Amino acid sequence: METIIGQLLSDFEKGSITRRQLIQSLTMTMTAAAAVPQASAAGKGFKTLAVNHISYQVKDYKVTRNFYADLMGMKVTGDDGHQCNLVFGNSFMIPRNRSDKGSRGYIDHIAFTIDGWDKNEVEAELKRRGLQPRADTNDSFHVKDPDGFDLQISGSGMRPASI
Repeated sequence: METIIGQLLSDFEKGSITRRQLIQSLTMTMTAAAAVPQASAAGKGFKTLAVNHISYQVKDYKVTRNFYADLMGMKVTGDDGHQCNLVFGNSFMIPRNRSDKGSRGYIDHIAFTIDGWDKNEVEAELKRRGLQPRADTNDSFHVKDPDGFDLQISGSGMRPASI
């Protein structure tokens, strides 16, 4: 699955697919992945439940916010003037203003919600695999996937208030 997501992100960053196509493809990928049994015992990985959120850097988050709210019916929450949450179903996107206004937007990271969140067990498993987990909150860790993408692994407690 990592290869598929990596290719989708690469296609998006190259301009080969639109944001809408990226979101649709990620949704289909996650739906298909949910149907495949996944190991969850210690030392065998985690059971992914959902895409928690997609975070990306954009030229003007307000333009992105309005686009997705108007076209896709996403609910705007947590708007602080620099970023917001765009809620859809049990997931959300976080468009954030880039510091470099001249560049194209890019996916900052993708967060997945896993089953049976236990911070200590998750951290131990990530370290066992030679990853270098970076705690973000009490409910998540960031690691790099094999292609260098930022992967956030989170518990179900990491949600905007409106979900």
